[in-house]
Amino acid sequence: MTGRERILAVLAGQKANHLPSMPITMMFAADILGVPYGQYARNHKLLADAQIKTAEQFGFDYVSAISDPAREAADAGAKIQWFENQPPAILEDEALFADKSALGRVVEGWVEGPCAEAADLRGINRLMTDFSDDPAFVRDLFAFTVETAIRFAHAQIQAGADIIGIGDAAASLVGPRIYKEFVWPEEKRLVHAIHALGGRVRLHICGNTRRLLEGMGQLGCEMVDIDYPVPMSEARAGMGPLQTLAGNLNPVKDLRDGTPESIAQALEALQQQAGPQWIVAVGCEIVRDTPHRNVHALVNFAQTHTAAITGS
Repeated sequence: MTGRERILAVLAGQKANHLPSMPITMMFAADILGVPYGQYARNHKLLADAQIKTAEQFGFDYVSAISDPAREAADAGAKIQWFENQPPAILEDEALFADKSALGRVVEGWVEGPCAEAADLRGINRLMTDFSDDPAFVRDLFAFTVETAIRFAHAQIQAGADIIGIGDAAASLVGPRIYKEFVWPEEKRLVHAIHALGGRVRLHICGNTRRLLEGMGQLGCEMVDIDYPVPMSEARAGMGPLQTLAGNLNPVKDLRDGTPESIAQALEALQQQAGPQWIVAVGCEIVRDTPHRNVHALVNFAQTHTAAITGS
């Protein structure tokens, strides 16, 4: 099987010859290509080259087009502080939507989850108070971010993407009530739109999402990433047996600082907790100074372990 066939089989609950591997890389990929991260984040050609080279070198089952979230805010007009070889920073004091009336002047943005992109455009501290102080504005802002995300997803699918990732890191900072009232409906609208365009969805919410698991499992995503603060057993219980899960090694403690032997043991435990519908990945991004032998160990586990069938 090809990597594409393997991933799509597992997402469909069908038999694959072995587990797929789909770890997230960003700074790690820039280092593999030998370019500063600041160039990776701003140059789409370097981003693509870095991801292709990383996938080929380590035998990943997919090539990711994941970019730094600041790119999307920058394209919408937000002020960003760029650095030569580390992630850019959102200038919170000069957030694009610090003045709420600016929302009506923006023409186009880029895809992120509604809460994450809203936090970049409004400023995360302002957004968190807006939920209680101005809920109508939050709904307008989320609607804007989702509409631009749908347009960008459409372009990616037309270009041949099989899966569209939705990164909504800021959603892990809200409680269940706010998630259910504000975030979930817009995530659901985005997922539904991607499905209508013929794409599949990978949801990635960094951080501790233990209180949001049930709602995340009801979005209808083909694949949900689980970050390391969430026990995989809880994720499985909260989302049910049919949801494909990915993750969730601790990127530092388990992967970077581990050994090939300890990584294999940790993945064995995760597979037991996750059950059949599981894809080998790390809780979040592989950190840039991870030893290459450890990344190879991650992929080797996937290639030597069979993906079971949910419905058998």
